[in-house]
Amino acid sequence: MTSLEPQGVPTPTVKYRTPSVHPEGIKFVVIAAAITAALWWLFDWDVFGWLMAGITLWVAAFFRDPIRVTPQGPGLIVSPADGLVCQIAEVEPPRQLAADNGLAPGRYTRVSIFMSVFDVHINRSPIAGTVRRIVYVPGKFVNADLDKASEDNERQYFVVETAEGVRIAFTQIAGLVARRIMRFVKEGDTVAAGARVGLIRFGSRVDVFLPAGTAPTVALGQRAIAGETILGRLGSGESTIGISQ
Repeated sequence: MTSLEPQGVPTPTVKYRTPSVHPEGIKFVVIAAAITAALWWLFDWDVFGWLMAGITLWVAAFFRDPIRVTPQGPGLIVSPADGLVCQIAEVEPPRQLAADNGLAPGRYTRVSIFMSVFDVHINRSPIAGTVRRIVYVPGKFVNADLDKASEDNERQYFVVETAEGVRIAFTQIAGLVARRIMRFVKEGDTVAAGARVGLIRFGSRVDVFLPAGTAPTVALGQRAIAGETILGRLGSGESTIGISQ
C-alpha cells in the first residue's frame, strides 16, 4: 500500500510575534499612560481621555523593536532604517567623514531613507565590522526629506569597517519633529550586519554612502526595512529600476 503522506523533513513555520517596546521608550509610554489615567479620573472617560489613550498606543508603537532576519552573504549592505527611499544621488563625502578613520576622497552613492513618525525608528548597522568613527554634529530641525537636511540638521555619522578593510558610512539625521539622536555603540565596538546601533526620536532620515563600483539595489519610492532590505552588494554595479504601481 502506497502512503500518501508527504515524505522528508517537515517544513518549519514561523509565527507572528508582537514587537516589544525598546527600553528607551518605556518611560515615554509610562508618562503617556499616566496622563491618560489622570484625564479619565478627572473627566470621567471624556473624549480627551480617549484621545490620550490613542496617543499612548502610538507612543508604544513608535518605540517598537521588532525582530529582523538579516540576509547573510559576502558584500551585502542592508538598510539601516525602515522607511521610504527618498533620494539616490552621487555626492562627495561630508567633511566630517573625510578625516582619519573616515571615507577616502571620491564619489559615493548616497541612498537616503526617510522615516515617518509611523516607522520603526531603531537603526541598524548596514554591514558587519568594527565601528571606526562616530561624529555628532548639532544643527537645525528642518524637514528630513529635504536635500539640505544632510548638511543643516542635527546628525550623527558612523563609519563601519569590514574585516576586508572596506568602509561603509551612514548618517542619522534629525527631522522636523525629532529632537534627539541616540547611539547604542561606541568607536571600537564590533557589530554584526543588522545589529542595533541607535535610535532617532519622532521622524527623521538615514543616509548610507555606497562606495564607487557599488550600485544601489533599491529604487526611488521603495520601502526599506532595517536589517532586511539589501541596499547593494560590494563591487556590483548592477542597479535596480522600479515602477510605481
